Amino acid sequence: MKIGDLARRTGLSTHTLRYYERIGLLPYADRDRSGQRDFDASILTWITFIGRLKTTGMPIRDMLRYAALRDDGDATGPARRQMLEIHREQVRTQIAELQECLLVLDTKIAGYAGDEQRTKENDARPDTCRKPLRSRPAGPVTH
Repeated sequence: MKIGDLARRTGLSTHTLRYYERIGLLPYADRDRSGQRDFDASILTWITFIGRLKTTGMPIRDMLRYAALRDDGDATGPARRQMLEIHREQVRTQIAELQECLLVLDTKIAGYAGDEQRTKENDARPDTCRKPLRSRPAGPVTH
């Protein structure tokens, strides 16, 4: 699969894919006779996974460490599992913080909805306020 096809299928730019390859996050692609990268379709699963790590805030240096462990084979399974467990806890902490933020937003939105309802109710009531000064009849002026 050419890099342009891979970019379209993953949603990443060709620049990002080349960067990931250059830093070692993606394995070097085979080259065709004209020197163009020719990625194996199996790379899609790996790119999807590292995309999820990125989305959840894993730093590139940790992704690189994970990729290096992965390249070292099955013996590194426990170390990779430990990395993912630590990252999972960080993600859970982020989710809890975001849920607290959602509660604050929900409270604010409910407050604004209540303000709108009170405004509608006040607009529907008969006017009990004093009339504006200029519409009141003039009385005697005393000095």
